Amino acid sequence: MLAIWIAAAFVLGLLARQLKLPPLVGFLAAGFLLNAFGVERTPLLNDIAHLGVLLLLFTVGLKLRFRNLLRAEVWGVGSLQFVIVLLLAQWLLRNMTGIPLGALLAVTSVFAFSSTVLAAKILEEKREMRAFHGRVAIGILIVQDVIAVAILGTYGVSQLDWPAALVLLLPLLKWPLEKLLSLTGHGELLVLLGAVLALGIGGYGFKAIGLSPELGALLTGMLLASHPRSVELSASLWGMKEFFLVGFFLTVGLTDLLSWSTLGLALIPLALIPVKIMLYFLLLLVFGLSARTAFLAGLGLATYSEFGLIVMAAAAEYGLVDKDWVVATAIAVALSFAVAAPLNRYAHDIYGALERWLRFFERRTRHPDDEPVSLGKAEVAVVGMGRVGTGAYNHVREIGKKVVGLDSDLGKVERHLREGRRVVYADAEDPLLWHRLRLDAVEVIILALPDTEAKILASEQLRRRGYKGLISATYVWPEERAPILAAGADVAYNYFAEAGVGLASDTFEALAPTGKSRPNIQPDGRQ
Repeated sequence: MLAIWIAAAFVLGLLARQLKLPPLVGFLAAGFLLNAFGVERTPLLNDIAHLGVLLLLFTVGLKLRFRNLLRAEVWGVGSLQFVIVLLLAQWLLRNMTGIPLGALLAVTSVFAFSSTVLAAKILEEKREMRAFHGRVAIGILIVQDVIAVAILGTYGVSQLDWPAALVLLLPLLKWPLEKLLSLTGHGELLVLLGAVLALGIGGYGFKAIGLSPELGALLTGMLLASHPRSVELSASLWGMKEFFLVGFFLTVGLTDLLSWSTLGLALIPLALIPVKIMLYFLLLLVFGLSARTAFLAGLGLATYSEFGLIVMAAAAEYGLVDKDWVVATAIAVALSFAVAAPLNRYAHDIYGALERWLRFFERRTRHPDDEPVSLGKAEVAVVGMGRVGTGAYNHVREIGKKVVGLDSDLGKVERHLREGRRVVYADAEDPLLWHRLRLDAVEVIILALPDTEAKILASEQLRRRGYKGLISATYVWPEERAPILAAGADVAYNYFAEAGVGLASDTFEALAPTGKSRPNIQPDGRQ
């Protein structure tokens, strides 16, 4: 039976990809389709789905910092949005149906919460988890998860007795867990350590004290976010997490058979998704974020949450709502995933089309993270300060050029500053960034970003603003080279091939003292 589910997910996921949609849209469709044909849901699929969620949230935690959750725009927007939606939904539903307050709390929670799993998945795929709008969106989702845990406690689903207070001791685990990570090595033990932390301490540990396993996995990952090997740990879990997450998206499509009444209930929250996006957008603008950041974060939150479904199921268990509400909520959650996934896939294009209208709502005073970036008297700018970008930065500095690095990962920025490099925070995928930068002294821009679309966007925007200097970009796959050059880059390097050239060059330099000639090695390996 499990093989049928996996095969259906692969076929429809592949079809979705051919239609330029995220594969998870196909996974959701597979769940609905097989459910319609009466294929039974297996307990093993539920277990796989749960493991996938825990692993995903653990890896999300590895990319977050606790202090990011203490920012005004996170707690302020997360709390205000919940209160506003709660009050409006309660007023409307009470006047329309007269249902009790406990039921209203469950129904309005569905409208207020957004999906942590889907937002994290999309941001991770687009490599925007540590971009400013990604950090804001994830922070708001954590606030909502905390609220969800509190609501479940009022229903008696999660008995928040004294053992729950043990969560306050979690920071004491930071030092021993970091030591353990340092001792683990780079192979299969690293994968096992990640699984133990995500499923054991984060999942089972939090469940044992009456708290959400999902929240536990997230917080456990955050304990190790500042460790130098946190990125390696996250990468080691990538394949396992992706496979298990397929189970989650399949189970979202596993609802009871549709009826006209449940479908009608599900369409109500679905129709309100634009209102939800606009509410997030306006609240984030109030806290000084730019229109672009507010729009991208709001679009990432344009779903209904699996936590809302849990709250609704709890309300049904206690007789506060009819079971039709649970089915309708499951359908609304699944449909919101199907709508939000392609919207987020083309979020930057959508913003570009609406930019003139959206920027009208910006405040004059801007958030510090949204301020324009000055490059000073730098002659070379390296965009993307990972391993390749850092190597390029060091070489440019060695030859005597004034160089500056740009990166959207605050963790990387802080590390490079500690190591003596001049690196500033900037989101290379922000079309406005390239229009705000002063590039008078910049002769060369090196695009060492991991994402091909980001390099294409940066090259296009630089040429559009009239930049005449040299643009150099990296690529991995042969088919990426032509679009990068067509976008305006002058030079495109396959850094795997260039690494081989560097190895050969250093090897024959070592032979030079013996008097042997040094062959001329080309990037493709020819002499």
